[in-house]
Amino acid sequence: MSEIKKRTTIGGQALIEGILMRGPSRTSIVVRKPDGELVTKTEDVGTNTHPSFCRLPFIRGVVTLVDSLKYGVSALEYSASFMEDAEDEELSPFEKKILDKFGKEKLESITMGIAVLLGMAMPVGLFILLPTVIAGLFSFIEKGIVKNALEGLVRIVIFLAFIIITSKQKDIHRTYMYHGAEHKTIFCYEKQLELTVENVRPQSRFHPRCGTSFLFVVVIVSTLVMSVFTWRTMWMRLVIRLLMLPVIVGISYEINRCVGRHDNRFTRILTAPGLFMQRFTTVEPDDSMIEVAIEAIKQVIPQGEEDDRW
Repeated sequence: MSEIKKRTTIGGQALIEGILMRGPSRTSIVVRKPDGELVTKTEDVGTNTHPSFCRLPFIRGVVTLVDSLKYGVSALEYSASFMEDAEDEELSPFEKKILDKFGKEKLESITMGIAVLLGMAMPVGLFILLPTVIAGLFSFIEKGIVKNALEGLVRIVIFLAFIIITSKQKDIHRTYMYHGAEHKTIFCYEKQLELTVENVRPQSRFHPRCGTSFLFVVVIVSTLVMSVFTWRTMWMRLVIRLLMLPVIVGISYEINRCVGRHDNRFTRILTAPGLFMQRFTTVEPDDSMIEVAIEAIKQVIPQGEEDDRW
């Protein structure tokens, strides 16, 4: 099997019967409808289309995370729209009021906004704030360093439990298959092989620059960064966690970026936990899913080689 010849900035996300791909200058969504037809949606917005200030070290990590959540939730909503007849959905009283007063377009806009906010709040609440609250329940522990260690342990346990439990849900099994197709296709592109089902199929579904690996780095970095602070009151600890979140994300992104650029014994050790977690978040795809991933990545490959340098 050929070796990786380049490391691309292109990244993706599995959707409901589809895949989101983000390149330097374009974003694409490809969804397979229930009748088998492929639907493609592209936007001229990519990872390098932000102002130069947003691409500075540490700042770019926060921007990338916000973008991933924003476009990821929007793409999930878009892919889901093909799986159900919106006219047959039973609207809540609140939705009916919005629909009657502002129309369907406004209703969809508000629903999307709420979904994006929830998509951003969930990881912060689950992996940052919840461990702090749980650690705060152990009021008999007075030493700040011990409480920080306990909080870090709780954070890791919650993260592992979340990944493993969600991997067992039948409803998202196919989504994880699309996740595998996304990784395999990116590997094929990085090896500069022709993007065909035959070339993509034998590639690994475990990619070191996956979002799962990034989240694991965030969990570890947050534990190390928070160990510096020894405030004892739970509310002060929560405030500090929120204030330090951009710092944690920025550091984590730079670590992931650095590790992704090199392949040696040290970087393999650093990526091992994230690659292990991908055993739960990726599944071997079928050929129809690989076709979706190929179509998605083709839409975002930049014309110039210099535009896609990791």
